[in-house]
Amino acid sequence: MFTIHEVRTGRGIIQYRWESLTGIRCRISPVRLERKINAPPAMPYSSREGCPFCPDAIDSATPTFEDGSRLRCGESVTFPNLYPYAEDHVVTVITSDHVVDRFDRQALIDALSGTAEALARSPGYASINWNYLPSAGASIVHPHLQGMADRYPSRLADLYISGGRRYLAESGRLYWDDLMEQERRSDRFLFEDEIFWSASPVPLGEREVRGILPVSTLAELEPYIEPLVDGLLRVIAFYRHHGTHAFNASIFFDAPGTAERGHRVFCSIISRLNPNTFSMCDSAFMERLHQEPVVLTLPEDLGRLFRDGTNTP
Repeated sequence: MFTIHEVRTGRGIIQYRWESLTGIRCRISPVRLERKINAPPAMPYSSREGCPFCPDAIDSATPTFEDGSRLRCGESVTFPNLYPYAEDHVVTVITSDHVVDRFDRQALIDALSGTAEALARSPGYASINWNYLPSAGASIVHPHLQGMADRYPSRLADLYISGGRRYLAESGRLYWDDLMEQERRSDRFLFEDEIFWSASPVPLGEREVRGILPVSTLAELEPYIEPLVDGLLRVIAFYRHHGTHAFNASIFFDAPGTAERGHRVFCSIISRLNPNTFSMCDSAFMERLHQEPVVLTLPEDLGRLFRDGTNTP
């Protein structure tokens, strides 16, 4: 499933990892944890002034769908993205609270449901995404999801969708089933119910966790929204227990009507540096230009940290 090449230096090890299915690569340098650059979060963003997603502004500051409506599901509100970068691009405000210390389970269930409903008629490759806090790329602090669908899958989705199709044709088996069977026996395994969760063996970012669902398309998501939220909240609680508040998450779907092509819906979540007064970011030339993330935590150590620490929302 993946290959490790380890180099020992005077300061410790560097691991170069390759994922066999996709060719995705990363390098892991545990010694960089000693830099302790992830300081407690600065909180300059608590003011609601000027926030278009707060209750007193959302109906006047956000656009509507063609029929003049916004989609409301519980506390969440979904509407078109004013500045889209996908053919179908929606925003879902999760909660009326501007700053959230602890995410409400039902609010997140409603937000995912609303986003899925808004994308349900799109014929394209869908994803549901979450940037939480400015250091994770959120231009608006108020918690919100972004749903996208395009006629072509994004680069990462394409690697897994086309790779999974190839794997099925060559072996007669689902790549995702073989992957889960292997990962259950590894130190990277975290937990499993209707959804399988483990640390990614070739992480795309710090402390990457993957959740694998037993379905392929957005149309099949509804019965798994609650366990998906429960798993996400456990991972977020784990991040916070270790001092990290910011994160990115994405859920990747195959196109409608493609349930037997070898893909499985998966959710990827990575921790990011906390917002800080120096605007320090954990993405630099290696991540953006070389497309090869430099990660600090070994995935096997992530499994141990998860089992040893708290992960209760």
